[in-house]
Amino acid sequence: MAWLYLFIAGVFEVVWAYAMKQSDGFTRPWPTAVMAVTIAGSVGLLALSMRTLPLGTAYTIWTGIGAIGSFAVGIIVLGEQASLIRLAAAALITAGLILMRIASPA
Repeated sequence: MAWLYLFIAGVFEVVWAYAMKQSDGFTRPWPTAVMAVTIAGSVGLLALSMRTLPLGTAYTIWTGIGAIGSFAVGIIVLGEQASLIRLAAAALITAGLILMRIASPA
């Protein structure tokens, strides 16, 4: 169950990052509210996952899901640049996440 909590926490990480971008510096109330709720949910689920998972594993996977997910949202939704070097960097982060998962206890 810890891995599921951690995955959902990572998805919330992506949602709050996107909502923060949409809040336009906290000047738009709805995106700001979505951001606040999903930050709380993300950190809460991360804490639940840490009951079982090691700190280094949980935090690395959580931030990695957030980073890669936000990167993908930036390209797909916001039309940000998808250069070869940026895609290679994202692939390296993803490879690191996979290795972290493989090397971690169940």
